[in-house]
Amino acid sequence: MSVEVAESPLPAPHVLVVDDDPAIRELLQEYLGDNELRVTAVESGARMMAVFEEQAIDLVVLDLRLPGEGGMQLVRRLRERATLPIVLLTGKAEEADRVMGLELGADDYVTKPFSPRELLARIRAQLRRSALAAQAAAPAREERRRAFRFAGWELNLRTRRLISPDGAQVELSNHEFNLLAAFCGAPQRVLSRDQLLAMSRLNGAEVYDRTVDVQVLRLRRKLEADPFHPALIVTERGAGYRFDTPVETLV
Repeated sequence: MSVEVAESPLPAPHVLVVDDDPAIRELLQEYLGDNELRVTAVESGARMMAVFEEQAIDLVVLDLRLPGEGGMQLVRRLRERATLPIVLLTGKAEEADRVMGLELGADDYVTKPFSPRELLARIRAQLRRSALAAQAAAPAREERRRAFRFAGWELNLRTRRLISPDGAQVELSNHEFNLLAAFCGAPQRVLSRDQLLAMSRLNGAEVYDRTVDVQVLRLRRKLEADPFHPALIVTERGAGYRFDTPVETLV
């Protein structure tokens, strides 16, 4: 008798809202959150960059007229760091600013006052385009990866942080981080111990027989609900290991 195991869904896309108006931040956090998006809302460009460096963001909604800060400069700084979609919030009379924002790399805009429903539709459209572009560019994006997401977990490659499905940070050794990154880079593929040694750079001074097995056991204790009956890192007898879950790559 075979048991069919449902695949764990990928985490909801993470949207960063940047607007100095607390009413707009509250509105978008609630509305977008009710429509299957994760939302972080901040009031300034400085907070935006801090969050962007610490967390994996899929799309930014940016008010072009933040007091004391240049929206154009923020668009430029974001575009220098990532290819993620940027949706501008602008006033009706700011046509020149909208055009310049688009020329600097923003992907879309809505004018205030705006319909949350329209903004949601534009966000979803940009996320779809971004996902398709990421798939098409997969061979060239290896060095630009920002994070992996799998089964509710998030592994941030910049900060080397592992965040659990309930939002807690899980400490990883360098070897554990490198091994998990190797698994995430080749999901649902059988990888031999030699491949994992090479991919995770475990072949340094501390190599000894069964090094990979020891690191896998340590990872299982941190990732698996039951490390002795693993659902994520599955043993393929005589062959190696398989990371048995879909993985989303953020670039």
